[in-house]
Amino acid sequence: MVFLTKTCHAIKEIKIPRSYLRSKFIDSVRLHVKGGTGGTGLPKFGGLGGQGGCVYCIGNENANLKNIMTKYRAKTINAGHGEDSRKTKIVGSPGSDVKLEVPLGVTVYREDGKVLGSIDKEGETVIVARGGPGGNPDNNFLGHFGQTHHVRLDLKLIADIGLVGFPNAGKSSLLKAISRAKPRIANYPFTTIKPNKGIIQYEDLRQISIADLPGLIEGAHINIGLGHKFLKHVERTKLLLFIADVQGFRLSPKHPKRSCLETILLLNKELELYDAELLEKPAILAINKMDLDGAEEIVKDVKESLSNMDQIIDRIPEELRPERIITFEDIIEISALKGSSVDKLKQILRKRLDQFAEENNPDIIEPNRLFKKNKAIVRERGPQLT
Repeated sequence: MVFLTKTCHAIKEIKIPRSYLRSKFIDSVRLHVKGGTGGTGLPKFGGLGGQGGCVYCIGNENANLKNIMTKYRAKTINAGHGEDSRKTKIVGSPGSDVKLEVPLGVTVYREDGKVLGSIDKEGETVIVARGGPGGNPDNNFLGHFGQTHHVRLDLKLIADIGLVGFPNAGKSSLLKAISRAKPRIANYPFTTIKPNKGIIQYEDLRQISIADLPGLIEGAHINIGLGHKFLKHVERTKLLLFIADVQGFRLSPKHPKRSCLETILLLNKELELYDAELLEKPAILAINKMDLDGAEEIVKDVKESLSNMDQIIDRIPEELRPERIITFEDIIEISALKGSSVDKLKQILRKRLDQFAEENNPDIIEPNRLFKKNKAIVRERGPQLT
């Protein structure tokens, strides 16, 4: 009786996680995969064993890693074995393949860190475990085992724009104001605990995807505050949208207060230390919370400092100073809460993405070259002597 009473009290003390914590965003899954064994051949009649089945990953925009983890938790994913050769069937049938539907943006890693492949398009496939060959004269008609190893499916969100900023800078508020997404919003840091993806809809039905990543903190490049878990999603974006709080940011009373300019430089440095190639991406700076008092003077100082960074870089503390200063294509002041300048930001984002597409699309030909090419092809053809 005493045992039952203690058990009941323990059950009452267990707190059920809130719904948004239970629906955890999963961007990495570890699986054990095994290709099928090849069938045995029949030496007397020259029979060939069937090829063992393979395990594939296939891209599907509607798939997610959570379903895969739930279905194959603590299980080995086995492909079918090849059929043995026999008198009534000289060539054995191949084993059945297993096709895992994974979301776009997944990179498949082997246990030793080798990349097996990436899936970026609908229907794209990657073999993660090959089946063993069936019995044939080259292997003395003995079917071989298929590949067996652990693999990691690592998801990096594919989006046109990636939001980068410190906690409580207003990234989720901007995502809600600029797209159809409904992120969690509150007046405290770390409101966003999982990446959100929204779609910006224009009047001409043009759509641009935008990813809201949880706030970074100092030291994110060395994985402080789940830095690597969130910074990796920036790698697949085409354009970076920096969001800075006009009043700056302070993580806690133990940490120093960072001004608006210092937060911008710190974001620059964190991206540089994580992967310097990220600074090659086009970037736009949006200074948020312009509805607060004194915001205009702060923005004026920030713009002046960024335009004369070569002259003031020596006055910036070394722990805040990046080796390479990122170049912003545009600097715009917004108020995500009030909605001011949000439409202007949408047009700027579209303009910069179109410029990026033109510069990186090999199929686009300069107008003069295209005219000369067409002029040579489309010409008047008169009667010809034969």
